[in-house]
Amino acid sequence: MRTPRDTSRYTIATIASPVGPLHLLGTSRGLAALLWSDLDAELARVRIGADQLDEGASSSMAEVERQLDQYFVGDRTEFDLPLDPRGTEFQLSVWSSLREIPYGVTSSYGQQARSINRPRAVRAVAAANGRNPISIIVPCHRVIGANGSLTGFAGGLDAKAWLLEHERHR
Repeated sequence: MRTPRDTSRYTIATIASPVGPLHLLGTSRGLAALLWSDLDAELARVRIGADQLDEGASSSMAEVERQLDQYFVGDRTEFDLPLDPRGTEFQLSVWSSLREIPYGVTSSYGQQARSINRPRAVRAVAAANGRNPISIIVPCHRVIGANGSLTGFAGGLDAKAWLLEHERHR
């Protein structure tokens, strides 16, 4: 069974950052995705369809860019943006719990699973983190392995290491 296509209009904009270009995908309700690669941005364009996509900056994307710029220079530790992620109820609960991990602090998948009262769902939590569409702002980079190792990240482990180091020094 096919899911009906969302009828929302989307805006996509690309911004420069210290961790490389970031593609911002927004709806009238808020930021729907922060994409790391040109390939992901192109896939988003294909899935959405040209008739529903506006290229370039909008006022809401300008605010996302402003807050990301503040974060990257060390002037912002929390984001105050309307978000519009798409996911299952479980994924949304996992992504919401990510926003509770304080700036400069790391957590494990097990700790995160316990924080949503699903202590046995460590692998499901890890999988949901892997599908987080709004990294950095919904800080999945703050989740590391139980042994302290860096684990997968949409932007790559170098970007994850950079973000953690950036937060540690602010």
